Amino acid sequence: MTEISSTSSSGVNISATLAILLAALLLPLSFTGGVVTTAAISRDLHGGPLSLAWLTNGFMLTFGSGLLAAGVAADKLQHKRIFIAGLALFAVSSLMIALTSRTLTLGIYRALQGIAAALTLAGGATALAHLYSGPARTRVFSLLGTLFGVGLAFGPLVMGIITDALSWRWVYALLAAMAMVIGLAGHLSITALKTPPSAPADIRGTALFSLALLAVTTTLILLPQYGPLSLTVFIGLATTLLAGALFVRHTQRIAHPVFTLALLRQPHFAGVLLLPVATCYCYVVLLIVIPLFLIGARDLSETQSAVILLALTAPMLIFPGVAAWLTRWFNPGKISVAGLLLATLGLIGMAHAIKTDGLIVLAGSMFVTGMGAALPWGLMDGLAVSAVSVERAGMAAGLFNTVRVAGEGMALAIVMALLALFNRLGLQQSLPILDTVTRDKAAVWLSGSHVLQAHELLPQIPVPLLINNVEQAYFILLYGLAAITLGCAVWVGILLKQPVKQA
Repeated sequence: MTEISSTSSSGVNISATLAILLAALLLPLSFTGGVVTTAAISRDLHGGPLSLAWLTNGFMLTFGSGLLAAGVAADKLQHKRIFIAGLALFAVSSLMIALTSRTLTLGIYRALQGIAAALTLAGGATALAHLYSGPARTRVFSLLGTLFGVGLAFGPLVMGIITDALSWRWVYALLAAMAMVIGLAGHLSITALKTPPSAPADIRGTALFSLALLAVTTTLILLPQYGPLSLTVFIGLATTLLAGALFVRHTQRIAHPVFTLALLRQPHFAGVLLLPVATCYCYVVLLIVIPLFLIGARDLSETQSAVILLALTAPMLIFPGVAAWLTRWFNPGKISVAGLLLATLGLIGMAHAIKTDGLIVLAGSMFVTGMGAALPWGLMDGLAVSAVSVERAGMAAGLFNTVRVAGEGMALAIVMALLALFNRLGLQQSLPILDTVTRDKAAVWLSGSHVLQAHELLPQIPVPLLINNVEQAYFILLYGLAAITLGCAVWVGILLKQPVKQA
């Protein structure tokens, strides 16, 4: 095996880089594809609200909880093998989704897609780190982030058009074909590397941390269906606490943990970690719930909802670059705080637009929200690495990316649980004598904006009243998201004022 570096031929570099960047574009397409196709899958395969929610939750659950383990595997094994294995699994799972006829098995395949996405991202990122060095590495990783933005911006529109014109099955068939082509290109262009000598991998720490993430996210996903006092939720919380406690104890006993908790005690780095948390709640979760709302409560087609969603996603193509340009005159921390404050205002505007049925006003508020979220989006990665010493830069980047991806899954689960709660409270006010079990089932349906399914359970409640119930739930939710974003902005501003500790 030969080693490849920045001194390798430009033709090899370009071919390998192109394969990795195309793989990066594939991941947000699969993320948004699961959202856009939910309504069509519901009409075709039916299934309960939990199985339909798993189309998105299953992907984010395994993607987030598996990313750290995938990163360790990419570091210790050949990153080319991890990259190709991820794409192969992605192609197989996507093809199985296209062929399945049950929502239960579809959810399982979506979870496999999440594992494949973690392997692909970790292997590709490690390969890029070996292909480039210095300023060239910074530029190519910026391009990687830009392509993620492109996928998020135009993925819903592309997938919506395919779903409307052909069917939801063609969305996943397309993803499978793309994964196979990219995998073949990667196999031919990426050169395998000898794994350099390094400290032993922290397998136990990685497993404990991944188990804790898996348990807490699964518990949050199951919470609306089973309730906070159920045995299922209790077991999930107990597993989370046990795995978390064992992980903390483990990191204090070994010399080379997968990451050290000392990083979290550095105020500046802790402030940086709040940035992806904030963007989860002011941006990423909206990519899921807004299309569901537009399709279910506004009776728009997949394509129409995707066009409106561009108001939220299109700023991600422009304003990360604007933020980088503004760093010539302003501190990146202040730009990030300003962006979060702008996103807070946008979320408040969205809350009122949803109550007034104004799609133009809603789109304008979404644009403001997307613009605000995009400002810290382009600065977070650089802030994460610069907030620690050079020796800990890799560990900091790994922890940052894990918080970002795993945080997205947890944020989505929390938001869906809150929507179910708010809809349950609204139904309780409308029909206080309603059977509790029926009301709770209807509330779970309404949390995904499945109004017609809820109406089948509650025929005595007119559809417009159910839609009003969903609107009120979103109104409360968006104010809650605004409060979280504002709180993160305040704490980011305070913590980023603290000096960077290079120890």
